[in-house]
Amino acid sequence: MATVILVRHGRTSANATGILAGRQDGVVLDEVGIDQAVRTADRLAGVTLNGVIASPLERTVQTAETILERQKRGRRVPSLERDSRLAECDYGLWQGRSLKELAKEPLWKQVQGHPSSVTFPEGESMVAMQTRAVEAIREWNATLGDKAVYAVVSHGDVIKAILADALGMHLDQFQRIAIDPCSLSVVSYTKMRPFVLRTNDSGTDVSFLSSSSRKKRSSEAAVGGGAGHG
Repeated sequence: MATVILVRHGRTSANATGILAGRQDGVVLDEVGIDQAVRTADRLAGVTLNGVIASPLERTVQTAETILERQKRGRRVPSLERDSRLAECDYGLWQGRSLKELAKEPLWKQVQGHPSSVTFPEGESMVAMQTRAVEAIREWNATLGDKAVYAVVSHGDVIKAILADALGMHLDQFQRIAIDPCSLSVVSYTKMRPFVLRTNDSGTDVSFLSSSSRKKRSSEAAVGGGAGHG
């Protein structure tokens, strides 16, 4: 079973001021975001990562490089891989505009209630975004192998779309999922089904992901919930 740790990038000034940054160049972590990335890297320092894959945008690469820097303490680390399939949704003409302004657009209600029908003006459909992101995860699972634990550093809507797929949710329900800056969401993929182990986690112990603590997960779900990670 491959286990993926989905990491949203740290906060940017666009996040803080309510701007939809999209794929704009020059959007980097602000001071809060840098601190968030360091704390997330420290949380993952005890987990030997078999891969670190990032969206090619600056804010995700910054976050991923911080995670890799903490991995260097006394062990060989993988090189950073960039995968454009994990990039932010192409919001087209919405990119760079304020969320307050966008909330007045007729399309806003459709994004909120029926995102599977949305294609952003001169941009990408949300279905296409989910399809490419899930395809990337499945391919990285196969490339890195069943025993791999790896990190993917991406964006809020992309991570929500991956989680919706793992949860068996229709994309129209993905707005029910919250993903904060530098939060961790963990999905373990087995032959039968994915298991969503964490979502939007900003503080709990993740040492159960280390090779010394991991137990082989069955494809069968534990009836009654099981004993947890102990």
